[in-house]
Amino acid sequence: MTRDVVICECFARDGLQHEPDFVPTDAKLALIQQFATVGFERVEATSYSNPAVVPQFSDATTLLQRLIRRPGVFYKATCANVRAVERALVDDAAGSGANEISLLVSATESHSGRNLRRSRQDQWQNIADMAAAAGTRFRKIGTISVALGCPFEGAVPTASVLKDVERFAALGVNHVTLGDTTGMATPKKVKALFGEAIAAFPGVTFISHFHDTRGTGLVNCLAAFEAGVRYFDSAFGGVGGHPAKVKYGGGHTGNVSTEDLVNLLESEGIRTGIDLAGMMAAGQACEQVLGRQLHSRVLQSGLNPMLTAA
Repeated sequence: MTRDVVICECFARDGLQHEPDFVPTDAKLALIQQFATVGFERVEATSYSNPAVVPQFSDATTLLQRLIRRPGVFYKATCANVRAVERALVDDAAGSGANEISLLVSATESHSGRNLRRSRQDQWQNIADMAAAAGTRFRKIGTISVALGCPFEGAVPTASVLKDVERFAALGVNHVTLGDTTGMATPKKVKALFGEAIAAFPGVTFISHFHDTRGTGLVNCLAAFEAGVRYFDSAFGGVGGHPAKVKYGGGHTGNVSTEDLVNLLESEGIRTGIDLAGMMAAGQACEQVLGRQLHSRVLQSGLNPMLTAA
């Protein structure tokens, strides 16, 4: 499809990590395949997490073996360490692996210690080992958490974030996500950081990952677009935010709602390549799987009438 932006649908991984109850593999498969069918070019499918730590993804290999892939779609799996990459390589060799993996670093020492249980120095060595193990088998996505503000240390220096981007690029990781992990970003900060990053690293594709903790997710997405970003992460119903056993604060901490983001972009004349009716049906399916109403304003109120009239 013709599109101006690429949205990664994160419900099945980033979204479900928040859920305390295991979602059956069949249900995950049906949703992932539905996401691809309605036009998402990138879909977070699963995580090669330690099943004892994150039981939600204990079915990672089984899910990928059974997943019916749509041509042209990248299915991403999160990898925490070399062992996870080795699992991804085994599945890939069997013809059923992911074709995109993500490698995560925190922008601050405090967040790295609490979220990753490693110092930043140790985590960068871990990432270097993972990148080397993965070789050229996957498209690698580097993610910098709390790049736009840390709940423990506050403001994060731009120079530090740019240095992390440089480190990723040196490892052959040319897609880099800047994450607003706890919803601290503002449009002014978003424009400044992404603007500097894009100017400094023209060979890197930047991805924005915003959380809607304080209701600023959508305006930050528009600010990122204005700064030149064309890749975005979101999750149906605004689910997710952090692993079920980790909590950084109260209130709603989820991702930007996919339905709300697509509705906004399309209303602005920015083509997403997403089938709108199919998207709404997928959003309803996500609510049915989780058994509750989710944080999607558009799913409750309907698409912008001017879009449906067109």
